[in-house]
Amino acid sequence: MDYTRLGKTGLKVSRICLGCMTYGTPSWREWVLDEEAGRPFIRRALELGINFFDTADMYSLGASEEVLGRALKDFARREEVVIATKVYFPMGDAPNCKGLSRKHIFDAIDGSLRRLGVDHVDLYQIHRFDRETPLEETLEALHDLVRAGKVRYLGASSMHAWQFARCLYLADLHGWTRFVSMQNHYNLVYREEEREMLPLCREEGVGVIPWSPLARGFLAGNRPRGEEGVTRRGRSDGIAQQLYTEPGDHDVADRVAALAERRGVRPAQIALAWLLHQPGVTAPIIGASKMEHLEDAVAALGVPLSPEELLELEEPYRPHRVLGHD
Repeated sequence: MDYTRLGKTGLKVSRICLGCMTYGTPSWREWVLDEEAGRPFIRRALELGINFFDTADMYSLGASEEVLGRALKDFARREEVVIATKVYFPMGDAPNCKGLSRKHIFDAIDGSLRRLGVDHVDLYQIHRFDRETPLEETLEALHDLVRAGKVRYLGASSMHAWQFARCLYLADLHGWTRFVSMQNHYNLVYREEEREMLPLCREEGVGVIPWSPLARGFLAGNRPRGEEGVTRRGRSDGIAQQLYTEPGDHDVADRVAALAERRGVRPAQIALAWLLHQPGVTAPIIGASKMEHLEDAVAALGVPLSPEELLELEEPYRPHRVLGHD
């Protein structure tokens, strides 16, 4: 396993982050693994050297945090792992059980800490941009969590680059804790982040930890051209079917598959290797519902791609509308 700094902080994270949306309860999404089935993945990730784990309060409505917290308590020492979670999406039907108000942020962090069974999280991220709450209110509340010792670092997720730039500006203006990471939608079939967000992050020293690096399995071959889906998630993941629908998306996936065949590796390894070659990318957040998914992700660290191969993978890409901000 390779390790690197998260942005310009001193925090060292593995170059692969295990995303834990897959672990919780199948009553939330049918492709989610329950605790008994999910724990071996967390244990194996640790054995492979992964020290970076990402979840969110809304994944399985809190059950994902519970599964992750109990597994890490059993399989690792707290100081050895980097735990990231997120806040924004509804955790109930009441009007204040969502968003980025001071009230919800304070309630949400206490709920996450309780479910994770820890006294702090290493990286606390806003899951989306809240247009209904003054940004100053959100940023000051997050800064106060750092001062209170409940959070070590702050991160953000999908939004427009101008919104993120405003977050950084206001934090600097008021002396509040800055965001050190951006968890954005970025993969070979969705590269719109290269226009503004990625250059901004590189300029500001912000670590990039992309979500959906395999396009929710699309780049690994779970939805071949002309077929409904070859895996349970490929058939049932409505979000994936909304995000990756352009004809050119399959052209990109075909290039990935062709290069993988020539190199004698799996398509997932090629898609992840491409992402790991991109300047500014710290650690793609991978999901794993089969043990081979974990093994492929770590193996991708040892797959060098030549400039010609990078160009081959990138050439069929066509511009997309903005996807993943909602």
